Amino acid sequence: MGTGILLKGYAGFYYVKTESEVLECSLRGRLRLENQTFLAGDKVKVTNLGAGKGVIEGVLPRTSELARPPVANVDQVVVVMALSSPPPDLMLMDRLLFAIIHAGLKPIICWNKSDLCPGEQNDHGLPGLYAKIGYLSFPTSTKTGAGITQLKEEFRGRISVLAGPSGAGKSSLLNAIQPGLSLRTGQVSEKSQRGRHTTRHVELLSAGLEGLVADTPGFSRLELPQVKREEVACYFPEMLKLFNKCRFASCLHRLEPGCAVIQAVKEGQLQESRYQHYLEFLSESMEKERRY
Repeated sequence: MGTGILLKGYAGFYYVKTESEVLECSLRGRLRLENQTFLAGDKVKVTNLGAGKGVIEGVLPRTSELARPPVANVDQVVVVMALSSPPPDLMLMDRLLFAIIHAGLKPIICWNKSDLCPGEQNDHGLPGLYAKIGYLSFPTSTKTGAGITQLKEEFRGRISVLAGPSGAGKSSLLNAIQPGLSLRTGQVSEKSQRGRHTTRHVELLSAGLEGLVADTPGFSRLELPQVKREEVACYFPEMLKLFNKCRFASCLHRLEPGCAVIQAVKEGQLQESRYQHYLEFLSESMEKERRY
């Protein structure tokens, strides 16, 4: 018996990557009876039956688990946001970053299609602004090759998830990193400026350098995880640094006098858009508290 990583499950079969090959596996009978859940990224015990076949004997404890997309043992989430076509959705961006940090994972931001926005290639563009906050944030382009080598290096030896809206170019980036994947890509509608879903299920793919990555269906809306109102600001790194400068320890950075965060926004030290998103997330959190 050996171990491997579950790449995908399809039509009752599970495909497990071992050190030497990918096995098409069925489940040991008791696992079906136990109604055990299996996710891409699971580390499993497997018996090699030969001829590319195997049997999954059990699942090892998970270090992390995402609900959307359903992937286990993830190390980091790469948010792919197009700089143009479609235009960047910063509200979705900040929701994704909030959820990623809440899950205890490392966020990376790829600002794709940078060839369409050469003016963004400086400290005042979106990649630079988010980098100043403390995120790993850089432009990429499958047309010019910008950022592709850096992205591939970030995948080295890790299990990663790509997330972002349809049309941002997630599948195109993976094709650029591993040309042999030949993933299906879609076009952005000129009328709606929205992409079409080209990824239908969750599957771990080779990203080179012993890395695995999940390309996921795009989405335009993400519900925030439930947190207490006083904890919402903890998921905004630039605000976290100012907490001890507020007059009140219980400051929600909304209407309170002597709030260092509000003052920093007025002085242009914090992004106005990020602060407005914080206020919306705070309202959502408070509404959830009232409901539950």
